[in-house]
Amino acid sequence: MAVKIIRQAKKIALLGSATSAAALRAGHERAPAALRAAGLAEGLKSRGFDVADLGDTATYVFQQDDEFPRARNVSAVLKSLNDLRPRVELAVKSGALPVILTGDCISVLAVIAAARRYHRNVSLIYMDRDADLNVPATTPSGCVDGMVISQVIGRGAPELVRFWGEPPLVREHDVALFGFERLDPPEEQFLAGSLLRRHPAMEVSAVGPAAAARAAIERVHAANHEFVLHFDVDVINSEEFPWTNFPGSGGLSWNEVREALRVFAAQPNLVAIEVAAYNPDLDPNGEGARKLVDLLADVLSTRLEVAPSPVPSSEPAASSAAAPIEEQLAAGGDSSPAESPAASSAANSTDPQDPPPPDSITS
Repeated sequence: MAVKIIRQAKKIALLGSATSAAALRAGHERAPAALRAAGLAEGLKSRGFDVADLGDTATYVFQQDDEFPRARNVSAVLKSLNDLRPRVELAVKSGALPVILTGDCISVLAVIAAARRYHRNVSLIYMDRDADLNVPATTPSGCVDGMVISQVIGRGAPELVRFWGEPPLVREHDVALFGFERLDPPEEQFLAGSLLRRHPAMEVSAVGPAAAARAAIERVHAANHEFVLHFDVDVINSEEFPWTNFPGSGGLSWNEVREALRVFAAQPNLVAIEVAAYNPDLDPNGEGARKLVDLLADVLSTRLEVAPSPVPSSEPAASSAAAPIEEQLAAGGDSSPAESPAASSAANSTDPQDPPPPDSITS
């Protein structure tokens, strides 16, 4: 019987995607285990959440890939996405908020695809130091994590664009780049004519992170659509958080990131949050893991401050689940048919709102 997904404000589903395949070095794959060991589940429980830990995917480790230098390890990346997606689907269906701990930013493709099984319109807020707008023809490194937004909007590596049957996963004007400041020349060229919403780090600092976060929510229609939040820890300046593969000075401060995250996390239409790019290999004493755990527990607690009771999702879901989510996952997931990409894409294309013009502020 078709039912609505009832969001449970107090429930969090913790998942790990143990992968560094899309990066340029190993280490990311250990992020989920390191953050658990630093007490993430316990920290969330202490704030009042009911936490279901759904475990990790199989492990996918970066390998030097000279055969495909323009999209390194793309086959392993696809395996990791197909491993993660059904797990997130079950978490979304349960009404809990999925919190996905991952090494690779590209994992957001699986998170969005999982959300789109149940929700016709899904927006994306992409909180990252990089715009990730390269494609195989422009990439200086072959790093798939440098092409994430290109994949999301349907213009990246063909194997990954086809991960969602009828791209794009998210329309350009429903994607907000938040806190970015590093752009390669081809990315700048593309962005100049794109409908992508952009909130560069300089703008976020100038107008204030809370105001910038609220503007991003409005611009991607996240008050009306479900949205996925991607949080790459390299958006934080390296003086305050150096435990990532590509740290850098400048960017956003720890407090600016916290303030913006608190606004995003408090939104009732947040359907999933993905935390990416922490590298335990660069954090031998676990200081970074403990800081990140404290940050996540703090910002997610805003959900309990603003959500008085469970409320139905605005979108119809598939059949309801009788068994606890952990039992479904152990049994291999839900056998009910997923919404087809064609149907979902068609529904997406009939949004009555016309695409707005590009933002006036560019990088």
